[in-house]
Amino acid sequence: MSETTASTTARTCAWTVRGTPVGPLLLAATEEGLVHVVFHADDVTADRALARLSGRLGARTVRVDEPAGPGRGPGKAPAGAVGEAPSAATVPEGAGRVLAAAVAELDSYFRGELREFTVPLDWTLSGGFHEKVLRALLASVPYGATAGYQDLAVRVGEPGAARAVGMAMGSNPLPVVVPCHRIVESDGGLGGFGGGRETKRTLLALEGLLPEPLF
Repeated sequence: MSETTASTTARTCAWTVRGTPVGPLLLAATEEGLVHVVFHADDVTADRALARLSGRLGARTVRVDEPAGPGRGPGKAPAGAVGEAPSAATVPEGAGRVLAAAVAELDSYFRGELREFTVPLDWTLSGGFHEKVLRALLASVPYGATAGYQDLAVRVGEPGAARAVGMAMGSNPLPVVVPCHRIVESDGGLGGFGGGRETKRTLLALEGLLPEPLF
């Protein structure tokens, strides 16, 4: 493979939109791993997220239509979203494989079958203290458990940084997979959440931490 071809391949990001119980999720992957998850991915939100992603990664974004999962319709990409149309010739094999694994695992998670994600992650969109906190969250707060902002600050060796931990949760580029929904207030309140409080409530209910909503 030529140096030019290798460079082009490395700068391609594969993406799709998947229907879930918390609304459409945009999933984007590089050859290194799943790089971005975006809630409420309607046309406008997807366009904006993909433009930001392309700018941050310096990469092309190529849509991939995923096959139907068990009990679901096919993953459906917004018709007007930016990024190139699907093409086997333009999607690197590694990125396509990561994206397919992410779709399969998220489908399984939302069916209540998966408790731990194994899809590889690309941390390019995080860094510094935020990445340190998010990695600690992923390693120490499992399915069916919650922790407080202060708890997580102590776990990363910064007991005075509870507020900064909250900012790290808000910066999370990989929600659901990196489970910032499991971080709650010390008094039992839900706390903030980039996907909205009802989304957070639904995810916690799925994991048995809150009653299922009646309506």
